[in-house]
Amino acid sequence: MKTIIHNIFYTLLLVAISCSVSLAQQAAPATKVSGALLNDQGKPLDYATVSLLRASDSTVVKGALSNDAGVYVFTNIKAGNYLIKATVVGYQKAVSKSFTVPANASQVTAPALNLRTGSTELKAVTITATKPLIERKIDRTVMNVENSVLAAGNTAMEILERAPGVTVDKDDNISLKGKQGVTVMINDKLTYLTAAQLATLLRSTDGNTIKSIEIITNPSAKYDAAGNSGIINIKLKKNTQSGTNGSITVGGAKGQYWRDNSSLNLNHKQGNLNVFTSLSRGDNKRGHDLRLNRVVTDSLGNKTYFNQRSLMPGSNHYNNYRLGADYDLTPKHTIGFVVSGYSNSGTDNNDTKTIIGKQFGAADSSLHTTSVIKQTYKNFALNLNDKIKIDTSGQEISFDLDYSKFKNNSNAFYYTNYFKEDGSQQHFPLNLSNQTPSNITIYTGKVDYAKPLTKTIKLEAGAKFSSVKTDNDLRAQKQDSVTMAYLNDTTRTNRFIYNEKISAAYINLNKQFKKTSVQIGLRAEQTRSTGNLIGFTPVKRSYLNFFPSVFVNQTLSDKHEMSFSYSRRIDRPGYDDLNPFVYYLDPYTFSKGNAFLKAQYTQNFELNYTYNKTVNVSLGYSRTSDAITELILSEGNKTFQTNDNLQTQTGYNINVNTPFTITKWWEGNVNATAFYLGFKSDTLAGSKFSDGQWAFQGRTTQTFKFAGYRFEVMGDYQSSLTYGIYKIRPRYSIDMGLSKSFMNKKFNVKASCDDIFNIRRNDLSSHVINNNFDIKQKNDTRVMRLTFTYNFGNNSIKMREHRSGADDEKGRVKGNN
Repeated sequence: MKTIIHNIFYTLLLVAISCSVSLAQQAAPATKVSGALLNDQGKPLDYATVSLLRASDSTVVKGALSNDAGVYVFTNIKAGNYLIKATVVGYQKAVSKSFTVPANASQVTAPALNLRTGSTELKAVTITATKPLIERKIDRTVMNVENSVLAAGNTAMEILERAPGVTVDKDDNISLKGKQGVTVMINDKLTYLTAAQLATLLRSTDGNTIKSIEIITNPSAKYDAAGNSGIINIKLKKNTQSGTNGSITVGGAKGQYWRDNSSLNLNHKQGNLNVFTSLSRGDNKRGHDLRLNRVVTDSLGNKTYFNQRSLMPGSNHYNNYRLGADYDLTPKHTIGFVVSGYSNSGTDNNDTKTIIGKQFGAADSSLHTTSVIKQTYKNFALNLNDKIKIDTSGQEISFDLDYSKFKNNSNAFYYTNYFKEDGSQQHFPLNLSNQTPSNITIYTGKVDYAKPLTKTIKLEAGAKFSSVKTDNDLRAQKQDSVTMAYLNDTTRTNRFIYNEKISAAYINLNKQFKKTSVQIGLRAEQTRSTGNLIGFTPVKRSYLNFFPSVFVNQTLSDKHEMSFSYSRRIDRPGYDDLNPFVYYLDPYTFSKGNAFLKAQYTQNFELNYTYNKTVNVSLGYSRTSDAITELILSEGNKTFQTNDNLQTQTGYNINVNTPFTITKWWEGNVNATAFYLGFKSDTLAGSKFSDGQWAFQGRTTQTFKFAGYRFEVMGDYQSSLTYGIYKIRPRYSIDMGLSKSFMNKKFNVKASCDDIFNIRRNDLSSHVINNNFDIKQKNDTRVMRLTFTYNFGNNSIKMREHRSGADDEKGRVKGNN
């Protein structure tokens, strides 16, 4: 690490010295000094740090980098005697013989330099460059998945469950520091998916393709205003090498069922062109055991007891692809495109048995429902991007155009048999089927501009437009007891079309003082939407919102920093949450959307203290109006799940995160969060509701290095907590993994086991607003994995980051991985 820091510092010093010296030399004759660098094989050595030194005292005169051809150039050099010094990671430094720059010479060629491979130095850099699993930056927390044993063979959802402050509930809803409403981005792009579709996407994303997960609790005005609890940005791996290179990964896992995964990453860079692609596929089958006990009380006070158990194994097969290219028209102008998509499929086989009685423990009747739900998810996305560096001061402008098409389809069959107390069949079975094709089309365009106004003031501005159309068609049938034919069920068949257009613009101003940095921003978003359930009056909305943000960072001393941030944010309902279709688990249990859901607004305040760039303590407060909250409500003797707006949601949190190093071979990280969530509503199910609770979440990671092996252990604990109408019971687990590299780190083997004691559960209950139910459920959490990765090719230069404008909208679409 010292070598890397020294090289970075030295390069910056050279640049600073060269700038000051060049000013002093403007009056001197314009002599140009150039030369070439070669490696052991006589090939050009690109992107090396080159220094021009005075021969008399080795004082640095100027600094430069060699280009793709290994050539470097110094301009405006005075007459005198000089040396050339060159350094690059992986090679021994080299110094030329002394040469002379004559007076009035227009050009001088310096002696050629040959750099020898420095195997010892390269080995040291490779080892010390390993990033910690958890890394705290000024505006975000980063989980460096790429080097983690626990990431191997896991899906993106399983990795996300281990991120600091992140929890995933029974329905795959993602919370950050106890709050739902998280915006999930992939490579700085919104996913435009519903919660269910996003869960499917994350469960179909191979963890071996992930580089890091960024947790941004209080985003600036540059980001879309969606996400009341912040942004989770999943950064996929990018090949960082010139020439042709890549990696191949294959893996297998065993929980209740077998799983497999494989991926291929390729990158080719030649001259001004860089082409890259990634392919991944896998099969993921998991178990899910759900038990629901509920008591329904009628208007006369009579109770009916339902004891339900559902075995819900699910499997999905995924194929994801990504292909793109960048081309440098000039050193300051780069254009590119990215084509990406997936073709995923899944099957849910549910078996539900329900015992019904008028007295606890006594069965008056029962029913048995089996269902088969087959789903397909397809996506095609195209991004065109253009980036122009206007000048050397940092002024630049970038453009992105995005098109994305989702085609999702579900075919479901439900078979229910009713039985009397003695076990004989009660009446003709209820057999239902439905098909739900869904098409989602998204267009977005955005422009971002940055300009340093002075050395300490920077301006950022931009605009974005998005257009989203979702078309959901529910075609339902019911088997006729006489003809035995499946006939159209008019009570369920319908079509829901949703259109949404958002126009946005933002401005950010950054000011750097001696020890204080300040950023203020303002974002404006105009939203126009129409939800049309065929046969009913369309629900139309149009609203303009302003979203201010403020960030202040104060350096108190070399080891102490404090920062304050504020932002206002919005969460628009997910597309599926607005869809009022009814989806059955059995005749007494179902879910449905709410076309009248409103957007929720959140005020976020956060105070941070950082000690020695490592220990971070944060205090947060938030208040959300019209909080979108999941509810389970009763309708006669039926129970259904939906979403509604509660009046307010109030949150307080304190978070402590610190990495630690005990010895050279033992290091780790501790993340602890205490938070309070409170909910209020004056009109929930016709009555007042108010509830809240303090809760605690702790997570620790221990990493041990010995004899070339890397061993990781992760422990996780979450206390009981209140979320809306739910009381969620404690959950905890322990994971561990082991990895070993071979063949000069080109071949890597990782073995791991999630939830080794099989104790991670998602249990909850509700005993408010006429609810009286308990849910106990166990997912397939104990999984053993074995993963092999082979890296091949050449290493040298990073690809350009790609950030489209369509990520926020994609995050609200179901099935997107």
